[in-house]
Formats: sequence, structure tokens, C-alpha cells
Amino acid sequence: MTAPLVTVLIDTYNYGRYIEEAIGSVLVQDFPTEQREVLVVDDGSTDDTEERVRKFGDSITYLRKPNGGQASALNFGLERSRGEIVALLDADDYWLPGKLRRVADEFEQHPDAGMVYHKVREFDSQRGVFKDGGLPLLSGFLPSSAKDLLSYVPYPTSFLAFRRNALQLLLPIPERLTIQADAYLSGLIVFLAPIVGLHECLAVYRVHGQNLFADPSGENGARQELRLKTRRLLVDAMKAWLDERGYDLHQSDLHALFRQWDLSQEKDEFLAAPPGRMKISRHMMQYAHFYAPQLTWRHRAVTYANAAGSLVVGYKNVHLLDE
Repeated sequence: MTAPLVTVLIDTYNYGRYIEEAIGSVLVQDFPTEQREVLVVDDGSTDDTEERVRKFGDSITYLRKPNGGQASALNFGLERSRGEIVALLDADDYWLPGKLRRVADEFEQHPDAGMVYHKVREFDSQRGVFKDGGLPLLSGFLPSSAKDLLSYVPYPTSFLAFRRNALQLLLPIPERLTIQADAYLSGLIVFLAPIVGLHECLAVYRVHGQNLFADPSGENGARQELRLKTRRLLVDAMKAWLDERGYDLHQSDLHALFRQWDLSQEKDEFLAAPPGRMKISRHMMQYAHFYAPQLTWRHRAVTYANAAGSLVVGYKNVHLLDE
């Protein structure tokens, strides 16, 4: 049997209420059915996910496994996938028309590309509001430019597609990553091959209040602790992968890259344990320094000014400085 050009891999856990829209958004893509396969990996759902997925019959392949988290589900599906290109989709998100053709064409035009990703459109389903993301999109072999490497932001699952021969070098994903497995892939692929960033919205990220990662309010303690714990595991796994391949983690660019990760972790930790004035001031000074490639001169100047101001107003009133 001839292998398909593209594998669409959908991972799901207790997202029965969203899974039909996710699958439907793939099946209506203007893309030859004989050139793609759709794998749905059910990570041990206890809701009506299986019943809903079975409605699609032979147009998809349904794979069920015991619950193990995102990395476990992706590894399970990737082991059984056959496509030269692997496009990922979380079950609570959905694709927009033209996504699959656009991504496949981009891989064809850039035969050395290891990943194609694109702009985020976010949907707050509780408020019914759409918002286009403003995170930077980059193209090329990022480690060749310190500015590009330090400006790069890993994107969510549903916005990522990989060339198999590059992706294979990152597998298996460490299965302790019950969330943020997508960040492991998109964070390390840049060291293997050039990437292509498309400034088009081709999928929708749904914020619905029960996302395992997104927590805009910062009020869900269990979710926050999971995010902190998994980010620590993620950074350790990324460092281990790079170290095993001879990268010097003390080299300035890599040191700065992982300081960015440290500062993101610290920012989340502040939600649970508010810092003193010296600590928040130091955090903001370091943020302005290590995130400089991502910031305009005005943003950097304001951050440094706020770092000084935080010594007066403290962490809980830092937002007043912007106002």
C-alpha cells in the first residue's frame, strides 16, 4: 500500500463535545483523500468520545489506549502513522479551510524544511470572542542567528506540521510530558532543520476554561502546578537532548534561551507565591535583558522603568505602573 503524503494526528482525552468539529474540519479540507490519513488517538477517554468518533466510519482511523498524557498519545499515534508530513490537531481546536493544502504546498516549496507553522487565531468560547495572536513567526535555520533563536516562540499543537524524517530524530517524546509535548517538538526541531512560519490564520485555538495548559485567570491551582511541574520536566528534557548531541549549554545563545524559559517559570510561580519588591524588580530587569530580541526599544525602556518602579509599589501593584 502506498504511504499517504500527510498524516493528520488528532489527540483527545474527554473532549467528546469538541471532537466532531475537529475531525470535520479535517475531512472538509480541499485535499485528496488518497493522499492523507486521519488518526484519532483517544487517550483513555471516559466520556462519549468513542461513540462520537465512530460516526465517521472508515474516513478516519480510531486508536484507543490507556490514559497517559499528551506525549504518550502522540508517541502512540506517531508509531502508527505513515505520512511523509505529520500535521497535529488537538481535539478541542479546529482547522480553517485551506490549511492542509497550504501546509503541504509549503513543504513542497521548501524541501529542507523540518516544520511549517502558522499564525494563531484564538477563540474564547465563554465570551464568544475571536482574537488573532501576535506571537512572532520566523523562518529559516534559527540557530544561525542569535536574534532569531531568542525571538522564537514555540506554538501550540494545532498550528504545527512536521516533515517525518526530521521529526523522527526527536522521538520518542519523553512520556513524563503529560502536557507541553508539543513544545518539546517545536522547541527542538529548530536545531535539526529550517522552519517556515506562515503569517496566515489556518486554525483556531479554543479557550474554554478546561484547557490543560491555558489558564488566563491564573486561578486554577491544580492546573498551575501541573504547568509548572511539566515545564521543569520539559526544560530538563530539552537540555538533555541538546547535551547528548554535543551542544554547549553554557554557550551564550543557549544560556540566554534557557534563561527565557526560567523567567517564564518564575512568572508563573509568582501567581502562587507573590515575590518581594527586590525579587520582582530583578525579574523584570532580567526579562528586559534576555527577551531583548523580542522587544521593541520602547517595550524594553518601559520594562526597565517598571523594574525600578516595582521597588516602590511592589508586585501586586506593578500593573498600576503601566496604567
